[in-house]
Amino acid sequence: MSWLRRKKKGIVTPTGDKKELPDGLWYKTPKGTIIHKRELKKNDYVCPDDGYHVRIGSAEYFEILFDNKDFEELDKDIRSSDRLNFVDTKSYKERLQLSTSKTGLKDAVRTAYGEVGGNKMVLACMDFSFIGGSMGVVVGEKISRAAAHAHREKIPYLVICKSGGARMMEAGFSLMQLPKVITQLILLHEDKIPYLTLLTDPTTGGVSASFGMLGDVQMAEPQSLIGFAGPRVIRETMGKDLPEGFQTAEFVQESGFVDIVVDRRQLKETLVCILKLLNH
Repeated sequence: MSWLRRKKKGIVTPTGDKKELPDGLWYKTPKGTIIHKRELKKNDYVCPDDGYHVRIGSAEYFEILFDNKDFEELDKDIRSSDRLNFVDTKSYKERLQLSTSKTGLKDAVRTAYGEVGGNKMVLACMDFSFIGGSMGVVVGEKISRAAAHAHREKIPYLVICKSGGARMMEAGFSLMQLPKVITQLILLHEDKIPYLTLLTDPTTGGVSASFGMLGDVQMAEPQSLIGFAGPRVIRETMGKDLPEGFQTAEFVQESGFVDIVVDRRQLKETLVCILKLLNH
């Protein structure tokens, strides 16, 4: 029965004494592939076996895209306020406090500027972990200010979208962010300053209906959910079954709403190539 025992530094011990691995070291994809998180990070949080793109946030995207992971964050101390005293199952003020405590974020987007492949660039990246990446006043304000910064410096602007839509707890204030952001994007367009978008999983609601779909070049990550309303709502409204995968990045690309579906591991290289083409 020696095969049931193991030897370590000359000492034979029962296999029952084997140390268990700490929790959180492994990741299992929806297809069942198991990968060590260290290897996952090396692959830009994409599983090399099945190509599954793990949802990540601004910290990871900034690390992947900015040269030498070096950037300067913009407007990092702006926070949302509960100006409507909104309450559902809990108060909006409490939700903000819980989200900040849980994620370490001030709101659902971070903006920064630095160099990407030697190109000066402004990035705005949404964080789904903060109230579903919902778009409130702070999200609209920061994306607008980042666009204004890109306009002043005459440098390209990239918005990485990941959102469930408008923030219902801010009602009309949230919806007014759409024209505010679009006004800044028009200024970029008039001065021929590149504005790019990367649609990630999920990009829905007011974000997909506004600045998410206005890029000079529309990129998307593989298999990302992209649309306005959810599949169930559309199915019930139309009263018919929908094509399989009709809101995936690949289907949306076939329909002409996305220019290119980009594997995250080639994102920086693809982005640099697009900038060269636009600059020339």
